[in-house]
This record gives sequence, structure tokens and C-alpha cells, in this order.
Amino acid sequence: MKSYFILIVAAALSGYFEPSMSKLQAQTLDLKGAWQTELRGNQITMICSQQYFSVSIYDFQNKKFEGTHGGSYKVEGNELIALIEFHSMNPELVGNVIRSRIDLQNNTLTVNTRSEMVPWKQIDDGTPGQLAGAWFITGRIRNGQMGKMNPGARRTMKILSGTRFQWIAYNVETKEFSGTGGGSYTSEGGKYAESIEFFSRDSSKVGQTLNFDFSLNDGNWQHKGLSSKGEAIDEVWAKREKLGL
Repeated sequence: MKSYFILIVAAALSGYFEPSMSKLQAQTLDLKGAWQTELRGNQITMICSQQYFSVSIYDFQNKKFEGTHGGSYKVEGNELIALIEFHSMNPELVGNVIRSRIDLQNNTLTVNTRSEMVPWKQIDDGTPGQLAGAWFITGRIRNGQMGKMNPGARRTMKILSGTRFQWIAYNVETKEFSGTGGGSYTSEGGKYAESIEFFSRDSSKVGQTLNFDFSLNDGNWQHKGLSSKGEAIDEVWAKREKLGL
């Protein structure tokens, strides 16, 4: 089963490998938003910001998380070039650059691999949510005091399209994957709500909706409410591009 899902991940974003690249930039085709495909009862969701992406594989009905991977990307002509930062099923791929031939027509993204063509349907283009982009957590407020967190090798990233979200905890140096969760979200009138569709650490949380108050101040995103464990949280997130990581 594990090898089967590694194959799915390869079909999602693979072609051939080359050594690690320090940074990926530039874009032609616009992939921003959320994309989905299905295979053998599993939903595969890809979220793309301007420079970063995540792919999650899960069975929502049976509350079963299968795997995730992601990192930074660019598009050159009809080639998708991805630098892998985290990979829950195959951590030895962290640091590798993967190239795939792609085609985008009528809101369908086709990824051509060595073995097959994988079609992805676009489910949003980065709207209508107000928080589309890749974010790093940079602070937690406890007892009125801000505890700053400086992302380095150990990172917690949250990536959102206009309707979908995913958070991922990982370490780019040790290649360790620590956990992830995601699903759909809304952000209206200062209220932010997450509906959980997969959770690697605790499948019993699938189906929950978490509600928060949120605000955007100087480009930073602050939200506070209750976590999936029922604990009070007050967090600050910064756009990844702003941090230069």
C-alpha cells in the first residue's frame, strides 16, 4: 500500500529528478488556487500559492490520511519544476527537484508523467477567501505576552487557496515530517472557520469545524479561538514571501 501511494505522489508531481536547487522563481502558466483529482476512493488536493504548493492524499469518508508532500515551485513554458521541502511517505526526496510536463486548458491541469496523464480540476483560483498564500507561524500570544517564533529549518507552514487550507509541520534539514491537517475554510467579517477533512495525528477530529476571530495587520495574520483539542490559541502568521524563506 505504501508503494502504491508513493506512485500516486509521483503521478501528481514527477517526471525526472535533478540535484537540489537553492531557490525557485519565475512563472508562466498561473497555477494559483486549489486543484483536485481522485484515484481509487482517495481525494488528492493540491494548493498552489504564487511560489509554494502542497499535495495531500486522504480518504475523507473513512477519515484516513495517506500522505502529503510539497515545497516551492515554478513553471517554465509547459514544465512544472518543484523543489521538495517535505514528504511524509518518502522523506529521502526532500531537497530534490522534480520536473513534470503540464498542460492547462479549460480549468483542467494535466500532469504528464512517464507512466500516465493525471488530470486535475481547478476548484478555486485563489478567491474568495482573504487569506490565500503561504504563511509561517511567527508568534503565539499567552497571558498577553507575545512569544516570537523564528522559522528556520524547523517550520510550520499554512498554505491556503481561496477555499482550501493545509498546515504542515516539518524540518528541512532532518527531513522529518511532524504532522498535517487540512480541508476547507471561510473568512468573512473577521471570522475564520476551518472544516477539517484530514488530520494525520488524530483522525477523530475529521469533520470538526473550528471557528476563530481573525485580523490582518501590517501584512500579518492573527487569529484566536479554540484548537481541535479545545485549547485557547492566539497565533500570528506572516506571509512566507515577506520572510524570504
